[in-house]
Amino acid sequence: MIEVITLETPSLGDRSYVAHDGSRAVVVDPQRDIDRVLDVLHERGLDVTHVLETHVHNDYVTGGLALARMTDAVYALNADDALAFDFHGLHDGDLLESGLMRVRALLTPGHTPTHLSYVLSDAEGNDLGVFTGGSMLFGTVGRPDLIGPHMTAELAAKQYHSVRRIADEVQDAAQVHPTHGFGSHCSATQATKPSSTIAAERTDNPALVKSEQEFLDELFAGLTPYPTYYRYMGPANAAGPAAFDPTPPDEFDLDRVVALLREGAWVIDLRNRKDFAASFLAGAVNAELRNDLPNYLGWIVPFEEHLVLVGDDAEVLAEAQRMLARIGYDRLQGRMIAAPGTFAGHELERTIRVVRFDGLEGVAPEDRTVLDVRDTWEYVTGHHRDALHIPYHELPERVDEVPRGRTVWIYCATGARATIAASFMVRSGYDVVLIDDFCLPGDVPGETLVGAGA
Repeated sequence: MIEVITLETPSLGDRSYVAHDGSRAVVVDPQRDIDRVLDVLHERGLDVTHVLETHVHNDYVTGGLALARMTDAVYALNADDALAFDFHGLHDGDLLESGLMRVRALLTPGHTPTHLSYVLSDAEGNDLGVFTGGSMLFGTVGRPDLIGPHMTAELAAKQYHSVRRIADEVQDAAQVHPTHGFGSHCSATQATKPSSTIAAERTDNPALVKSEQEFLDELFAGLTPYPTYYRYMGPANAAGPAAFDPTPPDEFDLDRVVALLREGAWVIDLRNRKDFAASFLAGAVNAELRNDLPNYLGWIVPFEEHLVLVGDDAEVLAEAQRMLARIGYDRLQGRMIAAPGTFAGHELERTIRVVRFDGLEGVAPEDRTVLDVRDTWEYVTGHHRDALHIPYHELPERVDEVPRGRTVWIYCATGARATIAASFMVRSGYDVVLIDDFCLPGDVPGETLVGAGA
C-alpha cells in the first residue's frame, strides 16, 4: 500500500512529504531540519530513492541536498534551475520509479518560472496524489510576485494555466499535497480547508472557477508584503545549503551578553511579553516563542547579523534555534537562560509599562504618540484617530518618522507585533508604553475611531 506522510512546519506555514510503498520512499520539499525526515524513515525502515523539490524555495532553507547526500538518493529539480551543485535535472513529463510508485513531473510555472508538480501513481496507473508545491493550493494558489515585479504579471498568467493543467491531467480522486498555504507568505491567500482532492478544487479554487481576468484582478488585489528575509532564500538554496546543526551555541553569562550587545549583536529575548516588559536589557528585541517567530524576526533582524538568544529554559532556546535555522539564521554567538531577577539592578535594565487601550484616557495628545504597527489592510478598516501608522516590519527603515521627546504608545491587534515594535523602539532610544490589548480590524478602542474612508 502506498502512503503519503505529511510533515507540518507550522512556524513557516509549510508541509513536506514522505511517500512510500513500505520499503522505498520519495521525499518532497524537505525543510532544513532533516532529522524529522530521518526519524520517519528509520521508524518505518524506508530506503529513500529520490528527494524532489517542486521549486527553488523563497521562504525557507531546504534540507533536500543534505538529505539526498546523506541517504545516497537522487536529488531532482527542474533541469533549467541554475544551481551551484550537481543534481538530476527533470523535464516536463519525465517519469521516475521508486518501488511500487511512479512519479511524473509536470511543468507548472507561476509561483516560480521553473516550478514542477509531481503526480504520484501506482503501478496500475491510478493517480493517488499530486505534490503541487506553490501551484495549486487548498482553495488558492501560490503567489507569483516573489521573483520580482518585472515577472509578476507573466507568472500570474502562467499560474492560472498551470493550475488548470493540473486539473486537466490529474485524476479527480487524487489527493492534493501543496507545500504552501498554511500560514506561509508564499500563498496568495491562506488554505480554505485541511485537505483536498482535484475534484474538490474544481468547486472553489479561483483558478478553476473564475475567468482568467477575474482571477488576475483578485490575485493582484490580495498580494500583501512578505518578509524581507525571502530575498536571501533563493540564493541560499541555489548554493547548496548544509543540514541544520542542532548543537547548542555557547552558554553565556550576563556580562558576556551585555558585552556582545554593546558590540552590535542582536539579543533576541524569547520570554513572554509580560516577563520581558517587567525587566530586560535595553537593546534586546522581544519575540515570544510562537509559530510566527521566524516570520516576525525575519522581517526586522538583519540577515547577516550575529544573534544571542535569551530564554526561560533550554527547550525554548533549542526550539528557537531550530526555527531560525530554517530561514538561514546560522550566526548564533551564544545563548543565556534568564531566571527571574537576572537583569535586576543592571545599568541596562529597562521596563515597559503595559496597559490596555483605556490607559490612553487622560493623556494629553501633545504628550504622546500613538503608533499603530498593524498591516495596512488592518489600519484602513479602523484605527485610533491620532495614530501614526508604521507597520512593525517597516520600523527599521522608518523609525525616524516617530517624533522624539514624547512617549510612544504602541498597539497592534493582539499585542505580539506591538511587543516586538516596543522593544525595537527602546533599542532605538524611545520611551514607550505597550498597549497589550486585543482588537479586531475596525475595532480599535480609543477616543475616536477613524474608519476606512474617513
